[in-house]
Amino acid sequence: MIAVITGDIINSRKGETTEWLPLLKEILSAYGAFQKNWEIFRGDSFQLSLSPDKALLAAIHIKAGMKFQKELDARLAIGIGEEDHNTGMVTEANGTAYIRSGECFEALKKQNLAIRTGEPVMDELLNLLFSLALLTMDNWSPLVADVIRLALENPDKNQKELAELLKRSPSSVNEALKRGGYDEVMEMNEFYKKQVVSL
Repeated sequence: MIAVITGDIINSRKGETTEWLPLLKEILSAYGAFQKNWEIFRGDSFQLSLSPDKALLAAIHIKAGMKFQKELDARLAIGIGEEDHNTGMVTEANGTAYIRSGECFEALKKQNLAIRTGEPVMDELLNLLFSLALLTMDNWSPLVADVIRLALENPDKNQKELAELLKRSPSSVNEALKRGGYDEVMEMNEFYKKQVVSL
């Protein structure tokens, strides 16, 4: 079983490509090797294959990374299933994980994060959870998004250490994490991981 994230950058033309593209590449590289696990195509679209238990965290990480610019966001579709064929290039691979991810991406309307697992009841539950989380995540300010991205990239660091990295006060970091619902988002990720283990 693998997970495939198909995504694109919302309002990519309004942002500075020189700012968001290197950051997107850096985030994708944290989850796998270029071409084998991820690739960017058509300028602002991308695909990432990884283990199912890391897929939601990666999606949240990408979203936080892109929202550091006011106009930007990401549309992300997670597909979980099999990988039947892989030539060493993620964009040439296929299998149910790729099909579900592509279909899920095509079906994205108002909600910019969704999942298809092949289990309709689980999909309904997780997509409802995502829609509730997006009420907060879609409204992350650039500062909140940046603090959350840094927290995701440094899970072993406490708020004081994060504040030093950001050159901000610990209280402003604490406030940003609270406003961004960081603890609740991490709880949702733990719940998600327990669900996908059963697939």
